[in-house]
Amino acid sequence: MNRKRPAFGPVIFYAITGTFGAYLTFAAVQGEYGLFRRIQVEADAAQLRVERDRLAADLVVIENRTRRLSDEFLDLDLLDQQAREVLGYVRSDEVVLR
Repeated sequence: MNRKRPAFGPVIFYAITGTFGAYLTFAAVQGEYGLFRRIQVEADAAQLRVERDRLAADLVVIENRTRRLSDEFLDLDLLDQQAREVLGYVRSDEVVLR
């Protein structure tokens, strides 16, 4: 009666190897540095580039207005427009409708 004991060594080895492989696959896809995170970071970067370009265009407009209202180059039409908008000035020969 010589019974052969079942070999649990290879079963345990493959179970541990499979678990480790599943963990690495999960980490590669959904981990902190995984594929989904990379896609999200690239989408955020694209959105930030669009916002950067919009802000750069706004900055150009503001710099242009600032230069046009500076002491070296005074744009009287822009000064008149700003005085009307900000201070509410109206010339005496104009009619204001509200």
